[in-house]
Amino acid sequence: MRRREVIALLGGAAVVWPLASGAQTPKRRRIAFLVTGTPLLGQPYMETFRQDLRALGHSDDDLAIEVRFAEGHVERLPDVAVELVRTAPEVIVTGSNAAAQAAKQATPTIPIVMAGSGDPVGAGIIASLAHPGGNVTGLSSSVSYEITGKKLELLKTAIPDATRFAILLNPGNPTHGLVLQAAQQAARILLLELLPVEAGAASAIGGAFATMMGERSDALIVPADALFLSERSRIVELAAGHRLPTIHQFRESVAIGGLMSYGANQRDINRRAAGYVDKILKGVKPADLPVQQPTTFELVINLKTAQALGLTVSQSLLARADEVIE
Repeated sequence: MRRREVIALLGGAAVVWPLASGAQTPKRRRIAFLVTGTPLLGQPYMETFRQDLRALGHSDDDLAIEVRFAEGHVERLPDVAVELVRTAPEVIVTGSNAAAQAAKQATPTIPIVMAGSGDPVGAGIIASLAHPGGNVTGLSSSVSYEITGKKLELLKTAIPDATRFAILLNPGNPTHGLVLQAAQQAARILLLELLPVEAGAASAIGGAFATMMGERSDALIVPADALFLSERSRIVELAAGHRLPTIHQFRESVAIGGLMSYGANQRDINRRAAGYVDKILKGVKPADLPVQQPTTFELVINLKTAQALGLTVSQSLLARADEVIE
């Protein structure tokens, strides 16, 4: 196994993974990751990212990947980003709007590759998708709010008798206003009631569920958000305890007991982000690389959870799923 060194950093965590075990040669090229979540969540993505770089011709001896985690605390990102910049990486990869913003504030010169940031134009991170300008480029996940209506439709298909749907929102997430608008539009078309419930901190999630159940919600939509992803275990447990069918953004929530997820294929986003890093290491400027949108989306259904909730998922819906967990 490769040696890993874990150290405390400004209230967050840092992990350094050399790409070559036992390598004694100097690290020629350094790639840094600024991650809002935890090492447990981020490690699988680091592994696949390394594989993608190898596929692009970068040998293990030539590259080192260094990662900083904010452990789900968005407020720590600016300090963690500053410390990461001090290590002088050649490229910084980020996975959320907050991380991209923190990295951009910390450095106007080091290239930054977004591996899926919600509405980077609206957040002021880039000038436009076609001409990002500055030192930031990569993948935008701004379509995540546009697929909210699709999530509502899928959840309604799984629970035909449901009429009142809650949606969990983080008031600190600038994209959730667009998420709510998309959900409201879809709810009107589907003739459903929509209950927006806010949770801006981990401590507010329990109260949010109490509100949903007090309002007799039939099901729940959990959109993309760093806080909700970091707290996915608690959200899934609360949903199960209240017997509340839930659709999430990421497969990770379904793998631990969530009912369904629908969102951009994170594996594909990582692969394409690695392509951006490859081009930048070869001398291409970030400003010359247009920002792309996700093109591959996946539906994941947990049949065991459906059975625990007393739901019978139709064969037509199962046939639409990219993965069924049994």
